[in-house]
Order: sequence, then structure tokens, then C-alpha cells
Amino acid sequence: MGTQAAIYGVAGPQLTDWEKGFFREAPPFGFILFARNIDTPDQVRRLTDTMRDLSTAATPVLIDQEGGRVQRMRPPHWRDYPPALDQMAVARDPLRAQWIRNRLIASELRGVGVTANCAPLADIAQADTHPILRNRLYGSDLPTVIAAARTCAEALLDGGVLPVLKHIPGHGRATMDSHLALPHVKAARTDLAEVDFAAFRALADLPMGMTAHVVFDDIDPHGPATTSAKMIELIRKDIGFDGLLMTDDLSMQALSGSAGERAQAAIAAGCDVILHCNGDPSEMVAVAHAAGSLSAAASDRAARAIAAAPAPRNIDIPALEAELEALLG
Repeated sequence: MGTQAAIYGVAGPQLTDWEKGFFREAPPFGFILFARNIDTPDQVRRLTDTMRDLSTAATPVLIDQEGGRVQRMRPPHWRDYPPALDQMAVARDPLRAQWIRNRLIASELRGVGVTANCAPLADIAQADTHPILRNRLYGSDLPTVIAAARTCAEALLDGGVLPVLKHIPGHGRATMDSHLALPHVKAARTDLAEVDFAAFRALADLPMGMTAHVVFDDIDPHGPATTSAKMIELIRKDIGFDGLLMTDDLSMQALSGSAGERAQAAIAAGCDVILHCNGDPSEMVAVAHAAGSLSAAASDRAARAIAAAPAPRNIDIPALEAELEALLG
């Protein structure tokens, strides 16, 4: 087997012997970290170094470090950030504050060997967006969301960190938590195209993206975007996203079937890479068999994605911290 078409979470702050053997036999495209994997900066750096020793020096290590409720690296070793929607509302210059926030995050990530962040979010906040998502978003109108998402991506790239655009083609109208159930969006395709999909169309040049576990009833009422060939075709053709397309976490309860069946359905629908986060060994084996190796097209997109992050530019961290504090009052 070549490089697995998968990104895996691991069980704890250091790799188990089983994990080392599994990854040595068939290295995955990437890894993802969670709070259970994080203790101190030195420990995280050892973990990411070990991951790359078992794969390649270029293997991306991902994380969800949005700020607010969704940040895996927290005080006392790393900064705390307010929810994105709150910061956008109170900042004197919202886009400048958005850039500084994400440039500081990029610096923290690179410092421990993390090279990709699952951000920006281009979902449009609605009045009834599920609370698990709403205050993670950047705004409730299309121009604000596009500008803030672009600013986030540029700040991460300036720090040498790959942005992962999510949740394509839009999670903002979902009124259920896809960690626990499968949301359905009943809006007409024309309405979605003018607002929700338009946000992602404006950001379609970004190197990596993540699917939404959401059913869009007017397009494909039979399955969520992650496992829907119709929705993946829409992402590729209508939205125009040609970057590396990864699933949202296959462990989430929005999806049905076994881990292997979910992985097989997502690859068959047109996703490039499976994201499997819970670290369960039996599920990881099933995903590996179902997802197989990166396809030729996925390998090309993966290479382009990895090459998209330049070396980080030097910044004056104390000056940026002081400026952000002033912008947030």
C-alpha cells in the first residue's frame, strides 16, 4: 500500500507500540491532534516528530485551533482566544484583529510541529444555526464571511500553516449538531447557490477543504455531502474547489454504517482523504482497508496542498499581542 488516503487521530500524548507499527506499515497522508494528545510544548513537539519519523518530513499534522470553544492547545502554555463571532463583533478593526489572531495561532502551531489548521470557516451564521457551531463563525452576511475567512487563511499561510476550508458546501443552515445527528437543510438550491455556496466559491482556491455532514434535500435528499456523489460534483464543478478534499470526522454520528462503510462511501463519492479522529485501532484498520491509497488525482492535490504553505515570515509577537489587545478593548 502507498500513502493511505486517511488522516488519523491517535489515542494519547505519545504513540502506542500498535500505532507505531500501523503507521510504519502504511503511512497515512496526515495526522490530527486533540486535547487528549496535548500536555506541554516539548511533549507535543516530540509527538509530531515521532509521527513524521514514521511517515515523511512533509506529512501534515493538523489540529482544530479556531479559538473560543474549539481550541485544543490552551493556557497555561498557549494563548486563549474568544469565540470568533464575538471577536468580530467587538473588534475596532475586525479584519485586522482576525489577521493577528490567526497569525499568532500559526506561530503557536509551528512551534510544536503542527502544520495545518482546520480553519477558516466559511459557513454563514443564521439566527437558528445550531449553538455548537454559531459562535465559531465570522458573520451572518456573505461579504463579511468571505473577507474574514480569506483573512484567516492568509494569516495562517503567512505563518507557514496550511488552512483547511470548512465546512464545504455550508453548515450554517443546519439546526442540528452533526456530532450527534444528521442535519437536513431544506433551502432551495438557488438560495443556497446565492449565499452559502457563494462563500465557498470565493475561497475555492484554498489548498485544502473539509466536507459537511449535512443533507441538502433539494440536491440529494438521500445522503450527506460527505458521501454524496452529487454534492461532491457540486463542490468540484459549481463551487470550483480543486484542492484536497477531506471528510469531516467519520466518527461523528451524522453518518451511518461502520467505520469501513463510511470510509468506502466517502471515497466512492469523490472525497480525496478520510478524516478519522477517535483513535480506535479496529476502526483505523477498517478505514485503511476501505480508503486504500491516495488516488492519482488525490496525490496531485496533496502535493499541491503541501507545497502551498511557505516558510513562515518573521513577526514581532509582543507587538502583535499588544495590538490585538488594543483592538479588542
